[in-house]
Amino acid sequence: MALLEVVGLKKTYPTGETALRGINLAVDGAEVIAVLGLSGSGKSTLLRCINRLVEPSEGLIVLNGVRVSELDRRGLQRARRHMGMIFQEYNLVDRLTVLENVLSGCLGVANTWRAVTRAFRRDDIERAMELCSRVGILDQIRKRADQLSGGQRQRVGIARALMQQPKILLVDEPTSSLDPKIGAEVMELMCAVADEHHVPMLVSVHDLDVATRYSKRIVGLREGRIVFDAETREVDRSMLHSIYTDQDAA
Repeated sequence: MALLEVVGLKKTYPTGETALRGINLAVDGAEVIAVLGLSGSGKSTLLRCINRLVEPSEGLIVLNGVRVSELDRRGLQRARRHMGMIFQEYNLVDRLTVLENVLSGCLGVANTWRAVTRAFRRDDIERAMELCSRVGILDQIRKRADQLSGGQRQRVGIARALMQQPKILLVDEPTSSLDPKIGAEVMELMCAVADEHHVPMLVSVHDLDVATRYSKRIVGLREGRIVFDAETREVDRSMLHSIYTDQDAA
């Protein structure tokens, strides 16, 4: 059985808009998988349905043998501990320091008293500082999140996700708000830490160059449907034409 299995996943919003139309996907092993498509193709919705930040309309989601799509609130909270999410808009708490934001990644596994008071254990703090060092922000740990640049904020998001010790990383358009140089640095960092921690990474991107440069497998999405799922080296122009116009794929 794959680490993550998605079967027949559909999402229709109350407005009648259908974002996902029967997605079937399996993720196993420490691989980087790019979910590639234009804006509105359903990339972000797919990631958010997997961890149920967006509730699916139909379908089955299984992570490490657990049927995530069928869990109650408490069970879902436990399951989310194993899914590290890195957001396009960072989702940091601006008034908290870098270190506090990274430590918030372990709130899901802390007992209730420690979670409420943010009374973190020494080993939690040491691990958070190690992660801050690994992603290159150790010298920023006392700064508030709202004092950071976009690239620094994304690095905080990476460290926070790793703080959960996840079984999979779900990454939503991580470079869309960054300039190309910083975006490349962030992608290289994420791929490196995913490999170091032996964690698969499912990352939504709209940029073909990002997908081909950093992933070993590309899932092409168009109008809520998977139109191809192949190793990156096997992706050809006809596959790309199924999600882009000729001009976009050039």
